[in-house]
Amino acid sequence: MLIKRSPNGLDLPFSSEITPQDVYESRRKFIKQMAAGAVAGSALWEMANREAFAQTTAPQKLVGKLNPAYSALDKQTPFKDASTYNNYYEFGTDKSEPAVNAHTLKTRPWTVSIEGEIKKPMTLDIDGLLKLAPIEERVYRLRCVEGWSMVIPWQGFSLSELIKKVEPNGNAKFVEFTTLADPKQMPGLRSPVLQWPYVEGLRMDEAMHPLTLLTMGMYGQVLPNQNGAPVRIVVPWKYGFKSAKSIVKIRFVKEMPRTAWNVSAPSEYGFYSNVNPEVDHPRWSQGSERRIGEDGFFQKKRKTLMFNGYPQVASMYTGMDLKKNF
Repeated sequence: MLIKRSPNGLDLPFSSEITPQDVYESRRKFIKQMAAGAVAGSALWEMANREAFAQTTAPQKLVGKLNPAYSALDKQTPFKDASTYNNYYEFGTDKSEPAVNAHTLKTRPWTVSIEGEIKKPMTLDIDGLLKLAPIEERVYRLRCVEGWSMVIPWQGFSLSELIKKVEPNGNAKFVEFTTLADPKQMPGLRSPVLQWPYVEGLRMDEAMHPLTLLTMGMYGQVLPNQNGAPVRIVVPWKYGFKSAKSIVKIRFVKEMPRTAWNVSAPSEYGFYSNVNPEVDHPRWSQGSERRIGEDGFFQKKRKTLMFNGYPQVASMYTGMDLKKNF
């Protein structure tokens, strides 16, 4: 079998492997049962109406030309799995809760403030962000620190396009991302599991790397709320929690940001959080992973790749102790 590969060593996807959006059949069935009287109570009826509205509202398309230089050949995760198995603690700590609860998130109007050690601070709405650079589609592996992974076609453009426009000065060493924290929209904020708002950060060279994606869509449509609408970061060589969702502020700073998980559990979640199978989480191995959507929950695990299979980022960490700087 002939397999085409890109010049930089990344595998190219076949168009036939792009998974179309599936219908949420199980949730529709639940709604019908509620409407038929199988479940009673005014609060549940209200939830059923919200869910029904969410399922009948057509998603807005967001199409970008495939960039084969940054796209993996791996079989893609079905949309229904990528959009219903999520970590987004602002909408619940269980993997299924964000898809149920995130309908409360209002993604328009929405603005992102870009500030700090830059020459041209600005505030942009989503339409302004979309106009900054041509939208591309990139197929990235995403690895979660908990030991599962997905392969998702994202729509966006390199974060470096935004960074170049705001012109960081010589003091800008790190980029800090802040997520929306609105208790009226985000029921998970009632939980003390983290300090809110959720904050993440990258070193400047990491933020400027062409793989770091300012992301507004997935699977050819705007981001679903539970996946970080309306704008998020995707950093494919790092564990998924580094990819901040629903961003409202991007700040360029001198010092390493105090990030949410590093503040909450510094022995478990380091600032760099590069995918490294040689550095185990204190409570489990990182040497293997379970690919969501493949052969059920008990499918055979696959070996985790260094930097999640993106060796072109390795030069940024030359000379660093990646066990100490985990």
